[in-house]
Amino acid sequence: MTIRLDCSLTSIVPQFKIGIIHYTKIVATQSPQMILGRTRLYQESLFFDLQDAPVTSKAGVAAWRDVWKQLGANASRYRHSTESMLRRIAKGDYLTPVNSVVDLNNFFSLQYEIPVGSYDVQTLRGDITVALGNEHTQYEALNGRSVTLQNIPYTSDSLGPFGSPYVDSKRSAVSEGATDVLQVFYLRPSMERSEANELLTAAGNMFTQINGGSFSHFVLSAEQPTHTL
Repeated sequence: MTIRLDCSLTSIVPQFKIGIIHYTKIVATQSPQMILGRTRLYQESLFFDLQDAPVTSKAGVAAWRDVWKQLGANASRYRHSTESMLRRIAKGDYLTPVNSVVDLNNFFSLQYEIPVGSYDVQTLRGDITVALGNEHTQYEALNGRSVTLQNIPYTSDSLGPFGSPYVDSKRSAVSEGATDVLQVFYLRPSMERSEANELLTAAGNMFTQINGGSFSHFVLSAEQPTHTL
């Protein structure tokens, strides 16, 4: 499987970059109480922080709103996933646990203030491309609605689009029992490659402590747009 960052993104945002972690031989289960408790406490802390400052004051949220605008998307109407989660938390509407993969995915997104997506590799076919969507880029989202990803980054395989930093598809969702997972980190464009690799290593170590298995990671950018697993 080759993963490629398309120039449709880097031609508009030259520093656009993504981090990829590939997990193998994991066991997705119900989240252990330690993770549930830690995530709840973190959300409660965020709730109090967000009573004194708007969600958009978060550096990561602001950075990705700026990327949205550069790509031509409406940052207020189509909020990236991290901003949407933080707005829920600011209202006291805390995230509902799903499983040990999805719950950690959401924790990483909140912690690093960037969109993160996790996908069951068993649902994917062929090579993967991360590109800029148009009026024809559509799929059924996790909420059951059909979404169009015009001017929004998206991931696709030979079957079509399956993920984005806006909302992910139902097709590629990770459920309990998954053993092979691809995690996409939509990094802040300003982040240096060395810092990105440190972030991915820390996230991968925490993930495998909970889910077992092993991981490899890499960063895609205009300078290094492809990687083969």
